[in-house]
Amino acid sequence: MCNESILHNIEESYHFLLPEGILDYFELSEIVEGLTGLQIYLEEKNLPPSEYKNQKLESKGFLPERYIQDFPIRNQRVTLCIKRRRWEVKAAGEIVSRDWDMVQ
Repeated sequence: MCNESILHNIEESYHFLLPEGILDYFELSEIVEGLTGLQIYLEEKNLPPSEYKNQKLESKGFLPERYIQDFPIRNQRVTLCIKRRRWEVKAAGEIVSRDWDMVQ
């Protein structure tokens, strides 16, 4: 079984711990269970923001990781470790990222 298939199976097992719809924009990259709780690592998919759909964009890696604390089950600590993507608008040389206020 390949690593991608294993992560897909894990996504299916842990999807109930994640905010609704988050897997539309993010891929699960790792889950770490430890003494302090569960850490779920998510990377934004390479799906450029819709407001730039008519422009040529190039992925330029990720912004610094963000950490969101949550306590979804029996006060068990869960940390979402989120890596957001950034893109370069080729015509302007401008760096952009998805507007998460619009997505919410």
